[in-house]
Amino acid sequence: MTSSNSNDRTRHFPPEFLWGAATASYQIEGSATADGRGPSIWDTFSHTPGAVWNGDNGDVACDHYHRMNEDLDLMADLGIGAYRFSVAWPRIIPDGTGAVNQAGLDFYRRLVDGLRDRGIEPTLTLYHWDLPQPLEDRGGWTVRSTAEAYAHYVEVVARALGDDVERWITLNEPWCSSWLGYGSGHHAPGIHDIGMAAAANHHLLLAHGLAMPILRETVAGAKVGITLNLSDHRPGSDDPLDVAAARRADGNLNRLFLDPIFHGHYPEDMLAHYSSYSPGFSVVREGDLELISRPLDFLGVNYYSPATVVDESRATQARTAGYIVATGDQFPDLRLRGLETPGRDRTAMDWEIQAAGLTALLVRIRDEYTTVPIYITENGAAFDDYVDPNGHVLDFNRVSYLQEHISAVHDAIDAGVNVQGYFVWSLLDNFEWAFGYSRRFGIVWVDFPTGARLPKESFRWYREAIASNTVQYARSPGGH
Repeated sequence: MTSSNSNDRTRHFPPEFLWGAATASYQIEGSATADGRGPSIWDTFSHTPGAVWNGDNGDVACDHYHRMNEDLDLMADLGIGAYRFSVAWPRIIPDGTGAVNQAGLDFYRRLVDGLRDRGIEPTLTLYHWDLPQPLEDRGGWTVRSTAEAYAHYVEVVARALGDDVERWITLNEPWCSSWLGYGSGHHAPGIHDIGMAAAANHHLLLAHGLAMPILRETVAGAKVGITLNLSDHRPGSDDPLDVAAARRADGNLNRLFLDPIFHGHYPEDMLAHYSSYSPGFSVVREGDLELISRPLDFLGVNYYSPATVVDESRATQARTAGYIVATGDQFPDLRLRGLETPGRDRTAMDWEIQAAGLTALLVRIRDEYTTVPIYITENGAAFDDYVDPNGHVLDFNRVSYLQEHISAVHDAIDAGVNVQGYFVWSLLDNFEWAFGYSRRFGIVWVDFPTGARLPKESFRWYREAIASNTVQYARSPGGH
């Protein structure tokens, strides 16, 4: 798929390659109490003192709820073929169960119709972390009844929007919902309990398993998938302790989700690792894994950065070898330390930039798990953007990041991986969870005091890539 002219660095994507952009409901919509919307765990968490940077919250966010048409016009100008958005469960069923809020469904109907009017395909994520607070009050994702309530919610949304939505994502990044929400407490609902995190891990996957047949029975021709945040974990050395540490990290982030979805079982080493935590994976019931491992129509992959780790006992050796060693880990049970390579470029999130890790991850998924179509459902970078005196946001660092990573996607396609689309994260600067408004991922600048939008240089660059269906070859630091 690369030009035969060795001097031509233009890389052509397949004709049907899908270019898109992504957002999430709580991060952009605002209008937290409008038209019958109920509270979510992120409303509660963001209003908890000390939980979010600067006390920020999503009450207004990007005010997408009122500026939807302006945002739809930006998407049309960008030229994307698909827009990935999430539906806020508290807008649809404010209490999590019970009465349906028609005004919430009407909002998403207007969004879907606006996309279709502009020739943009909706890609609908059913859960992007905004669990109705009343369900959390009854145990949240640590209890089975939440997965059952989710299944009812899915049916409500599918019946309301299924005539105009073909591609459905059951969950976004269930690792974050379970392990950051219930394990480290870094995300809503802010609980610090490894056993509860493991139980949430399973119930989220069970919710996915329950949703798949509902979507297929309700929506004619539905294509159903799940989005996982995955990374390429590398040991800091070939010492067996470091290799084992990288395996533990990989087990927690990657294999606890990939193995049950594609192989129908949890990894034995992870079950053993979490066996002493309660309730942990004791919540698994007979038949659950058969539901979870039903065939997908596609897999969504979110990728931002690789990870290099060592066993916690080898931190001193890693420093001697020239690495910068993290002072601690949010999951002490994993007994590892993250490493930074001095001099390597990093984003404003302090994440190492290395696009080669994306290629390696995609090839691994193909080799070890599945050949179903893959969509990169999120990829992007936060940088310290600013509007210059001429009124421009010249985010050339983001342009370089995107060029390298989209080129890495092309490397994976060349290697035979079935990647069929790419969604940039994010269309808009937005509420970046526990970082509030201090991190900007958007290709469109948002002035949060006024809500004004301003396309960045990365917007223009991405528009040209979409229009040409190409990217210029870029070699990632670390090599291919």
